[in-house]
Amino acid sequence: MSEIRLHNVPTLNVGKIVDLLSDGYSNIINGGLPIRTFPSVMLWGAPGVGKSQAVRQIARAIEEKTGKKTNITDVRLLLFNPIDLRGIPTANADKTLAVWLKPQIFQMDESDKTINILFLDEISAAPQSVQAAAYQITLDRVVGEHKLPENCIVIAAGNRLTDKSVVYKMPKALSNRLLHIDVEVNFESWKKWAIESGINKQVIGFLDFKRDYLSGFDSSDDDLAFPTPRSWEMVSNVLNFVENDLNKAYYLIGGLIGTGIAVELRSWSKIYSELPSIEDIFNGKSVAVPKGNDIVYALCSSMVSYAREHKNDLDKITNSIIFANRLSPDFSAMLLRDYMYIEKGYKEKLMKIPEFIAWLSSKGRLLNGNI
Repeated sequence: MSEIRLHNVPTLNVGKIVDLLSDGYSNIINGGLPIRTFPSVMLWGAPGVGKSQAVRQIARAIEEKTGKKTNITDVRLLLFNPIDLRGIPTANADKTLAVWLKPQIFQMDESDKTINILFLDEISAAPQSVQAAAYQITLDRVVGEHKLPENCIVIAAGNRLTDKSVVYKMPKALSNRLLHIDVEVNFESWKKWAIESGINKQVIGFLDFKRDYLSGFDSSDDDLAFPTPRSWEMVSNVLNFVENDLNKAYYLIGGLIGTGIAVELRSWSKIYSELPSIEDIFNGKSVAVPKGNDIVYALCSSMVSYAREHKNDLDKITNSIIFANRLSPDFSAMLLRDYMYIEKGYKEKLMKIPEFIAWLSSKGRLLNGNI
């Protein structure tokens, strides 16, 4: 094993990666150019940073921008040996030559209405013999006799040696075939995805208050449970679909992010009982603004969650914007920026609300160009 150095490649958050790559692929697809015009991509990053999630978001964005169905074939190269990629040898019809049966991973929809993404995950954890077999896939888009369809995008991902993961040095011949990006954790990028994806309001509110807890990966310690964007998504799934009571879900959550942070989350969540009625706010009733930053963070996350559930009821949204005007400028800006994350294009709906336009005129500068 040897150090993989990333000091000379760009470092981007997941949101930027999704925008950049989906735009690039879509421009090529809509322009009628061969997909192989765009080089194969390698995403580097710590465990749980969002590499796999980025690929899924890229697929959805390509669908929106091209109108084509997108399929992802997820291949964990760590579990393969070189012969697996070439297929199983067998005799031809007259038993004079050996032929290779095509592996299942190459069975893709080749129609003009479809885009395939071959996702070579954990490529840096695969032995060099397997990585060498990926040479042809990444550049020539073939393995032995088998050829990837013309409508196939190739994206690879892996951890770095500094992440204390199983990592083999990538051969120069392979690395030179790839466009490399180092994936970084960025709270605003994650929050935008989290709101749109329905991540539990208690998770979003807590992390808004404790942003450093979004990722607590530290390669220098031996903790088994630690917070990452991936583990927080798991926490959200527990709260949304298994047990919404944090006291009852505490042990499950502690097994995902560690007991220390789980204790803090459980303690912090008690402030939700002190919140005013969210329904009253959206129904335009007179509601006092609570005091204390921790309570207002919880209030804002609850309002965003309620707004997401009632996003098409512009009367309710209007009432909540009137209430937002009574918050401090920073919290007011945070809340209305989060409203714009509810779904793609939602800010256009907000622009139809006179109260939102009036808010923009007086406080829109606080959004720092995020509109």
